Amino acid sequence: MILGRRHGGGIIAVTFVIALLLTIAPLPDSVRYLRPDWVGLVLIYWCLAVPDRVGVGTGWGMGLLVDLLTGSLLGQHAMALAVVAFLTLKLHLRVRLFPVWQQALTVLVLLILHQLLSLWVSRFIGRPGPPFSYWAPSLLGMFIWPFIYIALRSLRRGFRIS
Repeated sequence: MILGRRHGGGIIAVTFVIALLLTIAPLPDSVRYLRPDWVGLVLIYWCLAVPDRVGVGTGWGMGLLVDLLTGSLLGQHAMALAVVAFLTLKLHLRVRLFPVWQQALTVLVLLILHQLLSLWVSRFIGRPGPPFSYWAPSLLGMFIWPFIYIALRSLRRGFRIS
């Protein structure tokens, strides 16, 4: 093994691919509004865990893929996820020290920011306002954050991603 060589870039990419697949997976109309922001959750985790490898560019790229896959305005999610990645990188040293429940509250704020920026763009181009259930994915993301954190942390440790 070469010292200083980085491992696990493929695993990071696989987690993003899985998040993208979960984002476009078909759901019944009755629960479609409950779909968490999978890409946002995975982006926040990797920005906290390996901030030198996953950053604003990754957020922008994943946002463009979300825009392409969901048929939204090109750049809408890209801008929002880039801002989320930027703020996560700025706060990562503090947030990493928080217990998981406090991290979940920080994740809630970041996911709401993502939704606010997307809503702002949607309203700017003249789309009607969303129903109150529009905010449910952020709350659900907060509640599933501990499970996402534990799963991705064990994956990171198992593959020695640093």
